[in-house]
Amino acid sequence: MRICIAATPSVAVPTLDALLASEHQIISVITRPDAPAGRGRTLKASAVSDWANSKGIELHKPESVEEISRLAAQCDLVITIGFGVILPTKVLEIPRHGFINLHFSALPRWRGAAPVQRAIEAGDTTTGVTVFKLDAGMDTGPIYTKLPFDISSTMNTPELLEDLALLGVKAVLDALSLIENGANPTVQESEGATRANKLTSEEADIDWLGNTSTIVNKIRAFYPNPGAWSTFRDVKIKIDSAKVSDVKLKPAEIAQQGKAILVGTGDGAIELITVKPAGKGAMSAQDWANGQHLIANEKFEHFNG
Repeated sequence: MRICIAATPSVAVPTLDALLASEHQIISVITRPDAPAGRGRTLKASAVSDWANSKGIELHKPESVEEISRLAAQCDLVITIGFGVILPTKVLEIPRHGFINLHFSALPRWRGAAPVQRAIEAGDTTTGVTVFKLDAGMDTGPIYTKLPFDISSTMNTPELLEDLALLGVKAVLDALSLIENGANPTVQESEGATRANKLTSEEADIDWLGNTSTIVNKIRAFYPNPGAWSTFRDVKIKIDSAKVSDVKLKPAEIAQQGKAILVGTGDGAIELITVKPAGKGAMSAQDWANGQHLIANEKFEHFNG
């Protein structure tokens, strides 16, 4: 099958490698135009752009729907993975087999831009990958393949994404076999559908009155971007990793017990593991606390109390 791949993030790379090694022909790769990154806001190519260049695959960075339409007309199928562009139905119908998408959740749960993050934030214990045919809706198209995956209680967003990216290889290859054999996708149910909205820095502000597991889940989910955060002595500090503690403290209260740095919650406390103060690199919570010379009963300042 003649395939075009429209993708941007590094999680697409395992599937790209598998397709390159398969009997299918990658006609071209489409990715987003280079975007500003880092403090200097210099233009940076996407991970998929780097992959295509390293493999000698024809690469395009279209800036219009018309350009994408012309590229889609050259292949039998377009596979999208984190492409980040909503296309009109008339474009989706151009290739003989249309467009399919590799989505990192077990649809219909977590339709939208941040399915992995929202699954972790919600405390889900299972998720999966889904390959479905794109339609006019937001991740509502009929499903070719869906594979389950268990979420461990300590897994953060990059770790879960890495595992799902590997699982996605089988889901995509199985979907291609179904398409070649003329199988029709299964209509996606609406019951149980949830929306995985993009994360914002505002909602990453930790509410220390919340329960312990909710706070730890948010820290796992929001790492590394935008990063769950609070403020201490008027300085913003991101909490990169933490775990549930069996200690009981007042909400937002900071305490040091041995080597453990604890923060009170609405129903107990969490233990900070790694933090990232504004303008500094990530460090252990103990190193941060040693540098602050904590005094008794100090608190993080941003909480609803």
